[in-house]
Amino acid sequence: MSYFESTSVLIEQLERDLEARKRKWWEWHKDNPMVYETFERFTFDAIRSGRQHYSHWAVVNRIRWDHEIETKGGDFKISNDYIGFYARLFHAKHPRYDGFFRLKQLKEESMIESLLDKPNGQV
Repeated sequence: MSYFESTSVLIEQLERDLEARKRKWWEWHKDNPMVYETFERFTFDAIRSGRQHYSHWAVVNRIRWDHEIETKGGDFKISNDYIGFYARLFHAKHPRYDGFFRLKQLKEESMIESLLDKPNGQV
């Protein structure tokens, strides 16, 4: 298999992995709609405070704190893998605030970009 063929296969696998991760998050999101509702509310709290940017990780950690400490609601888990998806959903639903969260590429996107940037013949 040539470099280009193997790179193409790897890129296709990374794209499938990313889609699977998105689907897993989306299923979890549909089962837990209160998480996004709270994420959105806390994000608007940050916006109303005058911030131009804020951490989506901090928003999720506030959700974790409120649920685990203040409500004593039992074991509550939000996967770290889902945090970036919530920030992207917020930007998609509220384009006026696109860029409020400074987002990095998802790991699969970064790996694909890296593979596409390699000079011919380098692995």
